[in-house]
Amino acid sequence: MFKSVNRRDGGQKEQEEAVQLRREIGLLSATSLIIGTVVGSGIFIAPKGVLMNSGSVGLSLLVWALCGVLSLFGALCFAELGTSFTKSGGQYTYLLEIFGPLPAFVRLWVDFMFIRPSVTGYVSLAFGSYMVEPFFTPCAAPAALVKLVSILGVTLIVTINCWSVTVASRTQIVLTFVKLFALVMIIIPGVIALSRGQTENFQNGFEVESLTLDRLPLAFYNGLYAYGGWFYLNCVTEEVINPNRNIPLAIALSMVMVTILYVLTNVAYYTMMTPAELLMSDAVAVTFANRAIQTFAPVVPLLVALSCLGALNGGIFGSPRMLFVGGRDNLWPRIFSMIHIRRRTPLPAVMLQYPLTVVMILSGEIYQLVNFASFSRWLFIALATLGMLIHRKRFPLHPRPFKVPLVVAVTFTLVCFFIVILSLYSDPFNTGCSLALTLTGIPVYYITIYRPSCIPNKCKHLFNYCSRQLQILLEVAQQEVKTY
Repeated sequence: MFKSVNRRDGGQKEQEEAVQLRREIGLLSATSLIIGTVVGSGIFIAPKGVLMNSGSVGLSLLVWALCGVLSLFGALCFAELGTSFTKSGGQYTYLLEIFGPLPAFVRLWVDFMFIRPSVTGYVSLAFGSYMVEPFFTPCAAPAALVKLVSILGVTLIVTINCWSVTVASRTQIVLTFVKLFALVMIIIPGVIALSRGQTENFQNGFEVESLTLDRLPLAFYNGLYAYGGWFYLNCVTEEVINPNRNIPLAIALSMVMVTILYVLTNVAYYTMMTPAELLMSDAVAVTFANRAIQTFAPVVPLLVALSCLGALNGGIFGSPRMLFVGGRDNLWPRIFSMIHIRRRTPLPAVMLQYPLTVVMILSGEIYQLVNFASFSRWLFIALATLGMLIHRKRFPLHPRPFKVPLVVAVTFTLVCFFIVILSLYSDPFNTGCSLALTLTGIPVYYITIYRPSCIPNKCKHLFNYCSRQLQILLEVAQQEVKTY
């Protein structure tokens, strides 16, 4: 009897010491990951872009509400995908399982090359702007200083995610409560002013003559950018405790809460600011605070900056898991699938995206980066939900612990494709560049994955040598326990 117990205890100890990513994300952490990633710089930056492209107060509020509903529909679709497929990796995994390796590889390619660096870049620039500009008001802050602070912010978050999954998760919870406090500070004065009859900015709110069809997709892009991040929980499915319960529940709770908060925040903005004032402001939350809550106005930029850090942390926590799973499946360099032998973090996948992020910060501008990244991001989201519908048809008996209504999945997929196609007309340069960079993944796939014999042996040996040296330097190893 004693030998049996010792053997079991030894096996449990060996399991605990094995190199693997552990299930450490509960319901609170999962909800915080979604809310903390969604509520970032978007609600403090995107109102200007939504109003600029929708043309009126009423239409902009309608866009915010519809973007919330659309994001909820998409999140529910991903809840079904996340409970149907037990692997981490999010969109990459779903495209691989349903459509095969080519679209899955292209998704990894665009995420590594420009989607994740662009998204991280514009959130980092928002962080830098809100940290620096209060010290230079009313003058413009030096662009070089903004970019330096942006790089320092993203460096801090990358370091946390390389250090510990637990620390990164707890950091996300703390920053989520900070950003919810920031939104409440904006909503309460607006609601009080609205209840006192301050409604002049809502009169003639639906001026449809100022709406043009070619600008409407950009209004939705800006709104959906503010809601972006609801899909990152699917990237860490293997680390979620009881995923069949916690993934759908966390998604539903977080997206309903965020939609209500976003609409109320925009109502508060328009209660205290005219549309012209909002369009002239590059820091909407700060302008609002100076108008409505002067006592707390100096604190608002700090709260917004911390909110941006939360969005950075959520994205950097979730997105590298896609590259991690791709490396594990031999569709991406194996070094990305390795875990630090003591920290139990996917250190290479987190670190190796950092250089391109710095390049985007140094060369990019916030609104340009939003449009640049959105095309490919939403194209692959639409393909993932289309794949979900195809998978239902092909495999009706496949276990689906959570199943979204058909009308929700079809509506979300059609709207996504409509926005993606129309954006090529609305912003042909940025979306055209995004499409071109996406298509470059196809020849790369055929050269590196489908026909690796095309690569000279010297190049292969050099790459393998660099990978081994990097593995030794970073102290990382392959995962030892199957977690899906």
